[in-house]
Amino acid sequence: MSEAQRPITGTLSIGEVLALLKRDFPDVSISKIRFLETEGLVTPERTASGYRRFSERDIEQLRSVLTLQRDQYLPLKVIREHLDSEGEDAPLAIAGSGLRPEDFRSGAGRVRLTRLELAEQVGLTDAVIAQLESAGLVVCTAGGHYDEDALAIAAVVARLSEFGVEPRHLRGFRVTADRDSGLLDQIATPFTRPRDQEARSRAQETIRELAALFVQLHAALLRAELVRGGKV
Repeated sequence: MSEAQRPITGTLSIGEVLALLKRDFPDVSISKIRFLETEGLVTPERTASGYRRFSERDIEQLRSVLTLQRDQYLPLKVIREHLDSEGEDAPLAIAGSGLRPEDFRSGAGRVRLTRLELAEQVGLTDAVIAQLESAGLVVCTAGGHYDEDALAIAAVVARLSEFGVEPRHLRGFRVTADRDSGLLDQIATPFTRPRDQEARSRAQETIRELAALFVQLHAALLRAELVRGGKV
């Protein structure tokens, strides 16, 4: 074996890394790993022949990025800033939005509650949960359960109910979410090509970036309106 062909000691190939990551991240692919590399979130060494070799630190970096994407629904820009600021005790939050990362988590099957369990957890009645479902604010799965997103939404509604806000007052939020989701899909469509995993990964990252910006815009507009009206 020539020196150019000899792997760097203590490192793994991209295929070996994929096999390791798939245990915890079934949807990860070689295209996804390459995409994260192009975005500067992992920088594997290269052999003289140009093959990627990933160190233990590279693998841990990949795990961190994939975990933040999966569990906290964060755009890559925010993830990159967080990783760059590690060691500075910088809080992980969407800049300018006033929101914490948990507001971007997606339901991923980690929570499975019946309507009664959901109502009990957030302190609402079964009837109110039914109203939220009727208004399209929470969704019950085919199996008759509510997920993490439904729990997060119901918890906010429970807080709002303390101020006299009822589910019928919140239908506009569902309309806005549907409209924004449609706009996000429309903007991201040009980034997607059939059977191109890397393009699909880029489209997903674009949607995450745009979603964070949309939330920041909504927060800024509401704040500006309240200030102009002398309400705060």
